[in-house]
Amino acid sequence: MPPQIYHHKPARPHHSSLTIPCENSQCNRWFRSVSGLKKHVRSCHVSTPSHPLPPEHPALSPPAENELESNFEPFDGQDEQENPLSNEPLEDQAQCEIEYHPFLDGRPCDENGNFLPPGAKPVLPETPSTNDWSPYRDRVEFETAELLYKKVQMSGGDINALVDLWRASFIKNGLADEDVPFANKDDLYRVIDSTSGSDVPWESFSLSYNGELPEEDPPEWMKQEFDVWFRSPRAIIQNMLSNRDFCGETNFMPYRKFSKKGEREYKDFMSGEWAWKQADKISVDPTTHGSSFVPVILGSDKTTVSVATGQNEYYPVYISIGNVHNNVRRAHRNAVALLGFLAIPKTEKKYANDVKFRKFRRQLFHTSLARILQDLKPGMLVPEVLRCTDMHFRRVIYGIGPYIADYPEQALLACIVQGWCPRCIAWPNNLDGEGGRRSEDHTEVLANFLSPVVLWDQYGIVSDIVPFTHDFPRADIHEILAPDLLHQVIKGTFKDHLVTWVEDYLHLTYSKKRADEISDDIDRRIAAVPSFPGLRRFPQGRGFKQWTGDDSKALMKVYLPAIEGHVPPDIIRTFQAFLDFCYLVRHDTHSDSTIQKVQDAVKDFHHSRTIFETLGVRPTGFSLPRQHSLQHYPWLIRMFGSPNGLCSSITESRHITAVKEPWRRSSRFEALGQMLLINQRLDKLAVSRVDFTARGMLSGSILDYVKNYHNDAMEATRALDTRAEHHNTEDNNNGDSGPVPGPLTPGYVKPSVRRLRQYSTNCHKLSVQLNQPRLVELLRRFLYSQAHMNNHDAPSAFNIPLHQCPMFNSRVVATHSAVAYFYAPSDCSGIGGMRRETIRATPLWRKHAARYDCAFVERDPSIPGIRGLDVVRIFAFLSFSHDNTTYPCALIQWFSHILDEPDELTGLWKVQPDTNDDGSPSLEIIHLDCIFRSAHLMPVFGDYGHRFIPSDIDFTNSLDKFPTFYINKYIDHHAFGLSQG
Repeated sequence: MPPQIYHHKPARPHHSSLTIPCENSQCNRWFRSVSGLKKHVRSCHVSTPSHPLPPEHPALSPPAENELESNFEPFDGQDEQENPLSNEPLEDQAQCEIEYHPFLDGRPCDENGNFLPPGAKPVLPETPSTNDWSPYRDRVEFETAELLYKKVQMSGGDINALVDLWRASFIKNGLADEDVPFANKDDLYRVIDSTSGSDVPWESFSLSYNGELPEEDPPEWMKQEFDVWFRSPRAIIQNMLSNRDFCGETNFMPYRKFSKKGEREYKDFMSGEWAWKQADKISVDPTTHGSSFVPVILGSDKTTVSVATGQNEYYPVYISIGNVHNNVRRAHRNAVALLGFLAIPKTEKKYANDVKFRKFRRQLFHTSLARILQDLKPGMLVPEVLRCTDMHFRRVIYGIGPYIADYPEQALLACIVQGWCPRCIAWPNNLDGEGGRRSEDHTEVLANFLSPVVLWDQYGIVSDIVPFTHDFPRADIHEILAPDLLHQVIKGTFKDHLVTWVEDYLHLTYSKKRADEISDDIDRRIAAVPSFPGLRRFPQGRGFKQWTGDDSKALMKVYLPAIEGHVPPDIIRTFQAFLDFCYLVRHDTHSDSTIQKVQDAVKDFHHSRTIFETLGVRPTGFSLPRQHSLQHYPWLIRMFGSPNGLCSSITESRHITAVKEPWRRSSRFEALGQMLLINQRLDKLAVSRVDFTARGMLSGSILDYVKNYHNDAMEATRALDTRAEHHNTEDNNNGDSGPVPGPLTPGYVKPSVRRLRQYSTNCHKLSVQLNQPRLVELLRRFLYSQAHMNNHDAPSAFNIPLHQCPMFNSRVVATHSAVAYFYAPSDCSGIGGMRRETIRATPLWRKHAARYDCAFVERDPSIPGIRGLDVVRIFAFLSFSHDNTTYPCALIQWFSHILDEPDELTGLWKVQPDTNDDGSPSLEIIHLDCIFRSAHLMPVFGDYGHRFIPSDIDFTNSLDKFPTFYINKYIDHHAFGLSQG
């Protein structure tokens, strides 16, 4: 049948913009309609359920919001350093002791360095009028510039085309075309470039070889000048310290935190022992007392922007400060800045291994870093007065802090021979053996008495290079090399070593055909892993040409059960020990107890991995620098706090915005200069946004601003708005999991508010639609349980005749999902540590197949961790009212623990679905308040032994096809924490 043709002109919709903000001060969402706002509030900011909750499990939920300390007010006389742990649960704050450094205690002062009396308020700087949008004419111009240049990254030609269309629209409607925000791309660039304030300009210097040249045909690199581009690190740090966006998330003094058990705890950088020891050294000079110590965190890593020919490699250097909390640095909220670009010397292949060229490359690297950091050196000895995030002035003193780098660059930084450890002097053929700690003082003593050859052969020291830290007080390169979770643990030990060794084992043990078949079955097992919020799947196996860090993290979550039955038990034990180590060190907060667990995991890993040597996979042993680094992690945690605040994934993420995207926007010819300009303009836009936000000029939507402007009501927009940088739209897809903005709240589960029209509200009809013939019976037994929940002597609802249960004739609303909110600071979470995930129970997920997720249900709140939880599978979310009480609930099938302890081999708990005598699922309806969060189950593939799983099993039906399952504690850090009790 041909489509119907309409001969009249269809009505055009009116423009609808994002004019309605979310009323939650921690949320940055805007909406086009009241209904959109209501849906958002119901799903994301719903109040804690009024239904009586079961007793809270201390390991599961933080304290209630009304028990938390009120939001930080920087100008009420309360100094920020009085509570550096404001994002901790209240029970942790109340039960812990905090000791601050007695001398470097970050006391506020005036702009001349004179200390203020306790409780004194800061003197606020003079700020321009709230009508001053300089260099822009108004908010429309600023947001247009930000949209085109930063968010959309529109090309110059497209900007000109857009302006022409804009002007044509103005002329068509009888408006002055000069009212277009910008005349053309050049006008846009000129306005951005004219931004004044705290942007830091780019500088450069050149270095060249100054040694003796060969008499004939010297190589090109000896005659070439190498340009190094950089920005003032002092100015960048000054911007970070004065960034009001970090207020309440900055520590201005080292501190030691002790739990109620008396255990030392380590979290943010300033809680570590290194900052305290540095403060001890600085405070020997009494003129530094009262100052704030500012550790300078550095990181560098070569990155490739294209596989094409030409200049496609860049060497960015990044800078941060140790004072900001780890979660701020991980969130990339302007706490990690681009410091410079190092030169990359190139030469012909015949000179690539030339001793002089290799020495020049090393010295160029260290000389460049020393030159870049020179303007910090005076402030490392004599404090200087700077304004801080709470608007107080403080006397600050700098110090070279941790350097984030992968192993090859760590060797370059430490001036050691490749294959040796940059932190200790263990022999390269036995790195995990005995070896004292390296230090620059020790190296200097050795260099005074031993020849360069002996230093190279016996100590792994490159003696003709001086590390850049030699130029700065209190800096020792061997001490400040940061732990590198991404390259040492995740991509290095796990993916490049252990996973590769499993493949090597298969090919050593079996014929190529059989080994490939087993490898394919492992891939099928991984592809058959049930869905879980945020879990990356491998539908086509692991045959990637290039693995990212996220790929390795995803594989780590599901790999151990997938190889069981195909490899010897000791290989399984090796993975268990390593994965336990990996998840332990990535905790948000560490204590003496967790550090001991880390040490035990390393010991177990070293013991179990010998199976690869026995099987011939590693006949030469395990003297591998990245694996060796694992045994230094307990010491590094004590020195620097939680390693997740110093991971190289932080700097690698900055590659995207600082290097790769600017390169793609360039002409690709001599691109560095264009990339510097792009970064500078992005910084200027960021400076403007921080300034306008601080003055309350970005409150409300752009349409609100225009309406207020024309109604002479500009004062309505003066309320301080400290929301996040981007105005997310109501159409933004947040996925099945993610961080929750705002403070700590009790954990809870909220059902979907969207009524599904395909379901009847009549319970009898609904039972047919859901294919659950016992639905009405289960609802009646549920009501009986609710009526007798406080009567411990009452018989169970399933042990009484049905006629003794309340009658049921209420309307029932069925939905396909619910959202769990819980405290998970070690995972990707909001500023208060809250995280959300969607639990689904739908007969058709993405038009493909049914999806019925699993969840944890609280069984006994007095028992910590998984021992106090049960696992259920959810088949429907229901809601109804009975006797004026609303009951959100879920239709579930119970799973029972097979053993009272985790499986000895895998370390995972085993469960099996409960069934009735006739083999049908054991179903029940429970209140939604009993559900804690999602649980991830993985089939016990090892029950198949060497048999391959059938080809008809995939991720949509694996929960139905297997008799037993593992509770996957490696699905995320919160689940791992539950497994630890």
